[in-house]
Amino acid sequence: MDSKSIEKAYAAAKERYAALGVDTDKAIAQLEKIPISLQCWQTDDVMGFERNESLSGGIQTTGNYPGRARNIDEVRSDLEFVMKLLAGTQRVNLHEVYGDFKDGFVDRDQCEPKHFKSWMDWAKNLGIKLDFNSTSFSHPKSGDLSLANPDKGIRDFWIEHTKRCRRIADAMGKAQKDPCIMNIWVHDGSKDLTVERMRYREIFAESLDDILSEDLPHMKTCLEAKLFGIGLESYTVGSHDFVAGYCSTRKLMYTLDTGHYEQTENISDMVSSLLLFVPELMLHTSRPVRWDSDHVVIMNDQTLDLFKEVVRCDALNRVHIGLDYFDASINRIGAYVIGTRATQKCILQALLEPLKTLRKYEDKGQYFQRLALLEEAKSLPFGAVYDYFNYKNEVPVGTEFIPEIEKYEKTVLSKR
Repeated sequence: MDSKSIEKAYAAAKERYAALGVDTDKAIAQLEKIPISLQCWQTDDVMGFERNESLSGGIQTTGNYPGRARNIDEVRSDLEFVMKLLAGTQRVNLHEVYGDFKDGFVDRDQCEPKHFKSWMDWAKNLGIKLDFNSTSFSHPKSGDLSLANPDKGIRDFWIEHTKRCRRIADAMGKAQKDPCIMNIWVHDGSKDLTVERMRYREIFAESLDDILSEDLPHMKTCLEAKLFGIGLESYTVGSHDFVAGYCSTRKLMYTLDTGHYEQTENISDMVSSLLLFVPELMLHTSRPVRWDSDHVVIMNDQTLDLFKEVVRCDALNRVHIGLDYFDASINRIGAYVIGTRATQKCILQALLEPLKTLRKYEDKGQYFQRLALLEEAKSLPFGAVYDYFNYKNEVPVGTEFIPEIEKYEKTVLSKR
């Protein structure tokens, strides 16, 4: 797309939005500063560098598209290429199993900041920030229960692992002079009926209290709920109810993963409720199809409604955004770019909503006018604004990223 066409379309769009009191330049400037944390595990189907084994512990990856990253250099190379195709601000989100274990195997209760120093150096050189995750799945001691396990030996192993992960995140935050957000998600649950729901949740809460007792000033901890896991379909210890209660009483950040709830649930409605009782939210944007299938994010109603609610709550300063999907059935670089751009589009649409006028209508009880404006806003030339956002930041506009990824596949991915 030529520059004159992009600039002309944007000028027309800017005028249309201005007529409704919306400043498109301001929206673009805001979008440029909103970080989106890229999940490292899309590069290699959540394999990591620890055991090179298939996933277990409530999750799985499907597909075998060629070109999977096989080592730390290939993961970084892929991430660097992805970020060249994206405007705005990116962070990178690591799981513990992606440590730099070049000196030999390190079990999870022995991980240390030194195993992630090369990641910190890499991020500093690129001018980006890191986020982090403990890893309780795909391990001989995972079983059905980790932090909620009645077996003290197994439970203590995972408590120590999670404590060490928080220290790693703290070291990252200190090095990058910006808090590293560390997510805790465990798969704990039961395949069939259990009569010990209360017992496991009591143990889980005690384990979390122990883990969080250490004051680490350079990181922020968030806790993620889940609906169920593969092979653990009947009961989830860390359900939404448990995590909402725990985070609200401990004043802890809640991780809201869009793939972890019933498809008929209005996830966006959780934002305002949770923000009344928890300090911050971490959003994991994903796309469920029939279950927590972690499909690539697209610009659908669910994701759009979610970000509209964040903006309507004036909560951009209390909400963090990351991607959480892993699709091994398509080009993995393409999956990153599609998902990130879809998330950006939803954020931008939310920022372009004529919210001041909509609120005025609502306050005056002018509900016909409110509904009419909400409908008319859907057909405003949003696409021209997003094109200009990418053009302004000198990255591919529209479908121009497709041949770039095809070239990378031919020259890099196909040789793996």
